[in-house]
Amino acid sequence: MARAWYAYDGMGSPFLTSSYNLSVIKPTCINGCKVCAIYELNGGSTPQLLSANIRNYIIFMMISSVAQPSDPGAKIYLYSKNC
Repeated sequence: MARAWYAYDGMGSPFLTSSYNLSVIKPTCINGCKVCAIYELNGGSTPQLLSANIRNYIIFMMISSVAQPSDPGAKIYLYSKNC
């Protein structure tokens, strides 16, 4: 299934699909302590779901303030931004 970028609305829980809106561009944010955007299964105006990986990436980002996954050379599925 195709994936798409979804921007976090900054208000709702980052663990709810309703807190994300479809983005027509790739995010320019990279690292920080707040969720900026996720690359998730395309569900239309909101993601189809938040996979276990994305939920773990959110937790790791909250601890490290680094885009996830943080492994060198890995495709990034979660970008964060400054507080």
